[in-house]
Amino acid sequence: MTARMPDSPDDSTTAAAGTRAPRVVLVTGGSRGIGLGCARRFLDLGDKVAVTYRTKPPDDLAGALAVPCDVTDPATVESAFAEVEKELGTVEVLVANAGVTKDTLLLRMNEQAWHEVLDTDLTGVYRTVRRAVGPMVRAHRGRIVLVSSVVAFLGSPGQVNYGAAKAGLVGLARSLAREVGSRGITVNVVAPGIVDTDMITALGEQRVEQLRSMVPLGRMSTPDEVAGAVAFLASDDAAYVTGAVLPVDGGLAMGM
Repeated sequence: MTARMPDSPDDSTTAAAGTRAPRVVLVTGGSRGIGLGCARRFLDLGDKVAVTYRTKPPDDLAGALAVPCDVTDPATVESAFAEVEKELGTVEVLVANAGVTKDTLLLRMNEQAWHEVLDTDLTGVYRTVRRAVGPMVRAHRGRIVLVSSVVAFLGSPGQVNYGAAKAGLVGLARSLAREVGSRGITVNVVAPGIVDTDMITALGEQRVEQLRSMVPLGRMSTPDEVAGAVAFLASDDAAYVTGAVLPVDGGLAMGM
């Protein structure tokens, strides 16, 4: 099934009626946490949604296509896109969310812990974005949203590898935004703060409370709140927004 482009006559009629045609949205790392929240948000908007997972597909994401993908493996990235294109059509919105952490102080961080995080959280994004952007360039339309982190700006002890990868996404996004802007493609970054996910709760109650106390709004965000920011950057309302970093951190890193 081929996705319709928004500048077709049918889509103009649809827009005039106050709605828009569904887009094909791919969310990497969409089986839980922020990725799952993003997938649900786009489904609610009426889009055709695919998510990638590495070990286990989401249990409660009816209506979405779940495809296996390890972003550290170029072959599985290609096969995931091929399946999405076959089942739903060309990807028009990419949310690059897949990521891992391997936290430890730098003096204890071995090469494997460094490379695993960089290969997933930064190079993995390069692989998925590179595969998505070609069809977007040919279509003269597309939305790319990279999920970074407040750690990229604020820093966090024990997360040198993670912070470096997430900071690298900003440079990637802004350089790519200049490359593809003339083709109607926007590239933006969302930088979540402390989000109520498994990754955060695994830090332990004491550390979570310490982090929460640093947030001016005094609480963690929900995955759905991050998804709202992602959905905005992928929307027509954000057509003139590119190369931007949108923090969703309760004010934690304001001014950074």
